[in-house]
Amino acid sequence: MSAVVSTPLPQEPGPESSELATRLAVLWVPDWPVAAAVAEGLAQAHEPVALHDGRGLVAVSARARAEGVRRGMRRRAAQGMCPELVLLPADEGRDVRAFEPVMQALEEVVPSSSLLRPGVAVLSAQGPSRFLGSEEALAEALVGAAAAAGVEAQVGIADGMLTAMLAARSSERVPHREAAGYHAVRVVRDLVHVATTRDSRARMMDLVDLFRRLGLGTLGELARLRASQVGPRFGALGLQAHRLARGLDAQPPRVRRAEPDVVVQADLDPPAHRIDAAAFAARRLAEELQTVMLRRGVVCARLRVQARTEDGGALERTWRLDGGALTAVELTDRVRWQLEGWLSGRSGQRPSAPVVALELAAEEVSPAAVASDGLWGRVGRGQAQAGRAALRVQGLIGADAVLSPVLQGGRSPRDRVRLVAWGDEPVALRDPKAPWPGQIPSPLPATVPTAPLPATVLDDDGSPVTVGDRGVLHGMPARVEVNRRSREVTGWAGPWPVHERWWAGGRPRTYVQVVCGDAALLLAGEGESWWVEGMYD
Repeated sequence: MSAVVSTPLPQEPGPESSELATRLAVLWVPDWPVAAAVAEGLAQAHEPVALHDGRGLVAVSARARAEGVRRGMRRRAAQGMCPELVLLPADEGRDVRAFEPVMQALEEVVPSSSLLRPGVAVLSAQGPSRFLGSEEALAEALVGAAAAAGVEAQVGIADGMLTAMLAARSSERVPHREAAGYHAVRVVRDLVHVATTRDSRARMMDLVDLFRRLGLGTLGELARLRASQVGPRFGALGLQAHRLARGLDAQPPRVRRAEPDVVVQADLDPPAHRIDAAAFAARRLAEELQTVMLRRGVVCARLRVQARTEDGGALERTWRLDGGALTAVELTDRVRWQLEGWLSGRSGQRPSAPVVALELAAEEVSPAAVASDGLWGRVGRGQAQAGRAALRVQGLIGADAVLSPVLQGGRSPRDRVRLVAWGDEPVALRDPKAPWPGQIPSPLPATVPTAPLPATVLDDDGSPVTVGDRGVLHGMPARVEVNRRSREVTGWAGPWPVHERWWAGGRPRTYVQVVCGDAALLLAGEGESWWVEGMYD
């Protein structure tokens, strides 16, 4: 393993640049779906092999790549490129079963390794590297464990999932805090390496194609954008890609978990000797787990599968999930694949007795309150309790019913606050530091009604005050009527004309601050229509 020294990517100052990613070690077996098919005797190692899913090729052997075959090709085009190509159907269950011996070999070195997808294992590098003496020693131990299981693997160690994945593909160790600089010149297509399922890979590929059409060809170019610029245009997946490009974790860190793990378990009576019997029970458990998570309004980042045998033994495996919200069928598939890997005996650690109990646990449950340490220490107990209470209420009345405000750019008070669901990343859609010509001056209203309140503005003669085409007032405000109550205007300021979205037919709008005795209002008008935009306390 070689060490790569790179120049850190310049970042804009602010709280975002001080965030640190998790130090990870990733073990990667090249072309694992092909290796799994060869291990089951479906093809020979010296033959050009490709796997397809009905839509195109999803995995290609090194021999086939030498003949010009590439992943994503149609079967007919691939056979035209390489007539002797061996085409096999893709089978994720087969991939998991064949990779189980490798995972068990890794557990002899590090017991806390997680399965990202068949052929890729991930683990925290900090504890094991201290125990073994160095990160180089950890990498050597992992490669040796994989070799003992009969496969050739590569290991990368770096800050963050994407950087560790890229480092594994070249057997490198990226120094601490140099992740962004390491992959700054790499193409945005490298983002697909962190996808754990074919569906998530397809979604990431669509996003990568959009990045390239917009001129964002490298990860460094993507990382230089601000989160407030990425979120409105590319959504939650774009924000994850932006964080990965900056060398951070896909999700912002959480100081403490506000939601407990979701655990479901079942006893098997009679004990399961066969895969189909255990898989039937696993399906009921997966459906129960998903029902509980839906009722709570949460998703998980890790799925732990545990099987207990009649003689007291236990088998356990943890899956890392990138999508979080899996269907019952997807949960069942992962459990079934794991049971097949155990009960088939291919792993060399077949259960010594029939399986008598199954347990599924959803770990790293979210949405969780994004809490951070206060100025003088950790978050107080009251704040943590408030976060848990908000999550419980959110689970009862819906995720979009509990909102938190985020300051952002805009002209009116309503535009300058964005309400996001509790637990979502608080990212502004518009940069609050950008210039906003026509912005309402301070002080801003303390209360902004959920829906604008209709109002009538009259002059001294009782005639309506209107707004002209250029935002100029026709008349001097003397009385304001709101909710059938008429108030005399004792003072007013403005007007502030604003003409937004003129290209879409938007009309000029004018804002006026008025004082009516003990009340102060911010009024907005278009033509002959007026409404209360906010109230000053």
